[in-house]
Amino acid sequence: MTEPLKRSVHITNYYHKSSGGISTSYNNLMNAAAAAKREVRLIVPGEAEAVEDYNDYAKIYYIPAKYSPVFDKRYRIIMPWQYMPSESHIRKVMLDEMPQMVEVTDKYTLSMIGAMIRKGKFSQLGRPMLVHFSCERMDDNISSFLVGGKLGQWTARRVMGNYNFPSFDFHIANSAYTADEFERSVLKRHNPKRSMWFINKCWQWLGSPRIPVTERIHVCPRGVDAERFSPEKRSAEGKAQLFAAADIPDTAVAILYAGRISPEKNIPLLVEMMKVLRQDKSRDIRLVVAGAGPLSEWLDEQAKRLGDNVIVQLGHLDKDELARHYANADVFVHPNPREPFGIAPLEAMASGVATVAPNGGGILSYATSDNIWLVEPTGMAFAAAVAEVISDPDLRERKIANALETARSNTRELSTANLLATYDKLYKDFQERNELFTDSKAASNFDFTSLIDA
Repeated sequence: MTEPLKRSVHITNYYHKSSGGISTSYNNLMNAAAAAKREVRLIVPGEAEAVEDYNDYAKIYYIPAKYSPVFDKRYRIIMPWQYMPSESHIRKVMLDEMPQMVEVTDKYTLSMIGAMIRKGKFSQLGRPMLVHFSCERMDDNISSFLVGGKLGQWTARRVMGNYNFPSFDFHIANSAYTADEFERSVLKRHNPKRSMWFINKCWQWLGSPRIPVTERIHVCPRGVDAERFSPEKRSAEGKAQLFAAADIPDTAVAILYAGRISPEKNIPLLVEMMKVLRQDKSRDIRLVVAGAGPLSEWLDEQAKRLGDNVIVQLGHLDKDELARHYANADVFVHPNPREPFGIAPLEAMASGVATVAPNGGGILSYATSDNIWLVEPTGMAFAAAVAEVISDPDLRERKIANALETARSNTRELSTANLLATYDKLYKDFQERNELFTDSKAASNFDFTSLIDA
């Protein structure tokens, strides 16, 4: 007889209440918690220790944390020494809450939580189900911020395959593209030269679940707030506000990009696109950038070379202002070919704006050549697509209509309901096959090559 999943703790470094895809997903989850009458607790970094009652069933615990020394330095991160000691605040929160499920959304500084619980270092907590939610690929992050090529890929696959994957019972990804990294990091056919002896020892030491790899990987796409992001926000007044905010002529064509201005987003493509588009003197085409990040100054320097207000940065916008700008832009562009999921293109599609994006990555979960322009991730290809959006109104309206249908099939309500149902399914499996997940002694003698030699 299994019991229902009613209490869960979710730990992440990537939570900003009013921005970001992960924040949006967790806000949706906490809103759904009240309707489902299940207790959801979120542990995130903050400036000072605090507890926020999000609603009657959801709380947010803020852990004092410093800003990240690498990657995006605007984010605070919880470090391992903040949960490893026996008297740490995170341990106290976990023991107060006694969750049935612990979910970690981080591959780096928080990832040892799964391994520590598996190894009995949180013994007072019992043995909750351990879930890792993957909202990005480690290989993409390493190639964007540290080292690319074969060395970066080798590093990511070894960390993911030898350590991250066996540390958790289940892995949930936000797209098939993100989930693909798990199989590529674990299965032998993707790693023919890897030491099977070493990976087997790692899995034995961590007490990895003794069930097939594919049964531990699940995909739960995110969804869009179709009420906030809507073509109903389009109006003459809204368009005037966008053009006034960017200080561009009302006769110009306004291209919008919304997202982090960061290396992994392939920001240089936007500059190359504008260089090509500005060669057409018959149109006054401008790029409006909503967002912030470590490449903001670089983008500003590049923009100055193209002329006054050819590329305009608006900085971070609240969601309502951003929704209005989506609906009143002429074109939306998203340059990242390795987007884990891509909530911004989906928001643009829901807003009724013609969208141009690369033909790869997680956006292919919902984007097709029928609902947006999918092109090669080059400035030239993007410029050609933008030109077609402008010059072919029939094609534009047809794709926008299809995009709106796609958005209505990928709402936040449907996405959150699917996520909760997945948690329930996994917890039922965890209880029914508990010994295969939790018996570390049996795992220490198990030959895991039988599960990964495929």
